[in-house]
Amino acid sequence: MYSSITAGVAGTGFIGPVHVEGLRRLGVRVKGISSATLALAEEACQQLNLAHAYANFEEMLEDDELNVIHLAVPNVLHYPMVKQVLAAGKHVMCEKPLAMTSEQGKELVKLAAATNLKAGVNYNLRFYPMNLEVKERLAKEGTRIFSVVGGYQQDWLLYDTDYNWRVLADQGGALRAVSDIGTHWLDLVHFTTGLEVEAVLADLTTVHTTRRRPKGEVSSFNNEKLRDEDLESIPVTTDDCASILLKFKGGARGQLFVTQVSAGHKNRLTYDIATQNAAYEFNSERPNELLIGRRDAPSEFLQKDPALLTGLAGPYVNYPGGHNEGFPDTFKQCFRSFYNAILAGDAATDENTHYASFEDGYRELVICDAILKSHAEQGWVYL
Repeated sequence: MYSSITAGVAGTGFIGPVHVEGLRRLGVRVKGISSATLALAEEACQQLNLAHAYANFEEMLEDDELNVIHLAVPNVLHYPMVKQVLAAGKHVMCEKPLAMTSEQGKELVKLAAATNLKAGVNYNLRFYPMNLEVKERLAKEGTRIFSVVGGYQQDWLLYDTDYNWRVLADQGGALRAVSDIGTHWLDLVHFTTGLEVEAVLADLTTVHTTRRRPKGEVSSFNNEKLRDEDLESIPVTTDDCASILLKFKGGARGQLFVTQVSAGHKNRLTYDIATQNAAYEFNSERPNELLIGRRDAPSEFLQKDPALLTGLAGPYVNYPGGHNEGFPDTFKQCFRSFYNAILAGDAATDENTHYASFEDGYRELVICDAILKSHAEQGWVYL
């Protein structure tokens, strides 16, 4: 079904090859890849066994064989490249954040709406089967949600010698930990609960105001040890961690803690959604498990099993119970939803497509603006 669609991927860093793998597993033909230089594209082509290395992004856009472009490039490039893809008449799946500012995001929403093209933002964590299960259970219960608490913790920027382009405000944006991983949590909470953020109270911390950068770029999650003489000191203004209180429309409350400097937490997103009937607890480092808390009955420990997840989550479970599905699978399943929408064309609706839209991406940018303003003013900011 998906083999009728041909895709190209822009970006050869950490996440670009993840897109290639997810698309191939889905059955989409990935013709080629582009990068900052032709040499990098050719190297990636060899490693990924792709047919074509594009000399530059413009050459990729001119390829009439490509129906879809995936953008896995630094944040600062999202806005201009999305505009180019839409102008070229191709569907686009963009890594988050959608843009550097909410003004840019709003413009992209309008541009995408004026086309007959599908435009998505890769909030892939929606597609852990247990998250889809929570979404469906909450919708069926229709019960009052009291609170949502949780966080997103990593340790890959723990030391002052840890460096990536994301720490630079002009490359990744004024927010870093919140924008890079905190928005995943915010999107996931909105997706599963339907709650809309009404106000935020934020405190941001830059643990390392100076970092020692390698004399030459490095990829994300790179653990290579460098000598002191290979490093240069640079000032850093972006957040290493953040504590955020949330007010949701309708009265629910939330708490979010985000950090990229928490030793031992490699990639840990958690939430605990408390409702009038139950509480739902999820941990992305154990993504095939869901704890459902009860007061007047035994609590439930639900493991991912297609025999048990037969509703909304069913189409996004591909392996039997006891056969774990993880991070790479969320990309495949996100792309499944997106490409189903492409194949459905005008018949695609919000009810049968669950990937994040440009409107969803814009929402996160507006919340990030409020978080920055709240920290600067040290008070509540209403959206």
